[in-house]
Amino acid sequence: MSRVCEFTGKRPMVGNNVSHANNKSKRRYLPNLCTVSLESERLDRRFRFRISAHALRSVDHVGGLDAFLTKAKDEKLSDRARKLKRDIVAAAG
Repeated sequence: MSRVCEFTGKRPMVGNNVSHANNKSKRRYLPNLCTVSLESERLDRRFRFRISAHALRSVDHVGGLDAFLTKAKDEKLSDRARKLKRDIVAAAG
């Protein structure tokens, strides 16, 4: 399972651990991924996603899964999320 957010595309970043003596060693900054179940109101179903905590707050802020996916750009979404977006748009009208 990759460490990539399905909604925002956040991935691990690379940086340095810097000691008090200014010695540097490589490290990875991992995104804060959570496995959550989100409900689509238009499809009346629940879906499990592995998304970052930042994306979860964005979903709540925008007004739910349907509103977030309809506004989201396709390039950042995973294949599963992109397919769900198509289904939600088709169910809307």
